[in-house]
Amino acid sequence: MTYLAENRRRLRRSLVAAARELTVANGWDGVRMADVAAAVGVSRQTVYNEFDGKPGLAEAVVAAEVERFVATVRAALFEHGADVRAAARAAIHAVLVEGAADPLVRAILTGAPDGGLLPYLTTDGGMVLAAAGAVIREWAAEFVPEAGGDRLDAAADAVVRLTVSHLMLPAAPPGPTADALADDFVRLLAD
Repeated sequence: MTYLAENRRRLRRSLVAAARELTVANGWDGVRMADVAAAVGVSRQTVYNEFDGKPGLAEAVVAAEVERFVATVRAALFEHGADVRAAARAAIHAVLVEGAADPLVRAILTGAPDGGLLPYLTTDGGMVLAAAGAVIREWAAEFVPEAGGDRLDAAADAVVRLTVSHLMLPAAPPGPTADALADDFVRLLAD
């Protein structure tokens, strides 16, 4: 990686981290590009140049958070290998517990439903579905290759959507929810 590319990567990472902190403190609607710039020590125009406006910054903040959660899911799945139920339960439980404790997730869930970051989890949740589905397919290819194809894709899509739904509006504590959703995942793979 060239020196300039590395500097740009560090700048983007710093800007996203600053936007994350400001979102936690003020909600997404309270985040101003000038405040993000000031937190990092660059001009407001630099932030606009990097992200092409606040929607681009929002997408970058959500992408970084999704990447962090996907790493958690990957670790949980691979730790349990071919034990489908245990792997699914561990991944779901980790997401529910970490999501409930994560200040950015709380800020997203309590923010403005139309102008905040919530649409990235709901109506525009393709990033979440794609990233989570990819890691589930990666795990399955290694440990349960017979579960591949359309059946796996449908099961992964359903369990990710249900997990996000329970993260947004918990119906029970994480343990029982993870148990139920893991059972659903196993049934979906068997059908």
